[in-house]
Amino acid sequence: MFHEYRDIVTELKKENAHFKKIFEQHNELHDKLEKAEQGGVDHIDPIEIERMKKEKLSLKDQAYAMIIEYKKAHS
Repeated sequence: MFHEYRDIVTELKKENAHFKKIFEQHNELHDKLEKAEQGGVDHIDPIEIERMKKEKLSLKDQAYAMIIEYKKAHS
């Protein structure tokens, strides 16, 4: 996620516990969704999959906002 901001992400994960938590939650959801879509997880209700996708997107939006804020503050 956010490969173009790799350096900023690294710094934020070191400096900001909230960003680190959001980033890790996003990655966990990404892994769970991949496994579910590949059939590697016990049956997950389609509604639960949609909820997980929305949560993942929300976490990504939050992380992106924090990256942009960091970038503006350090320009």
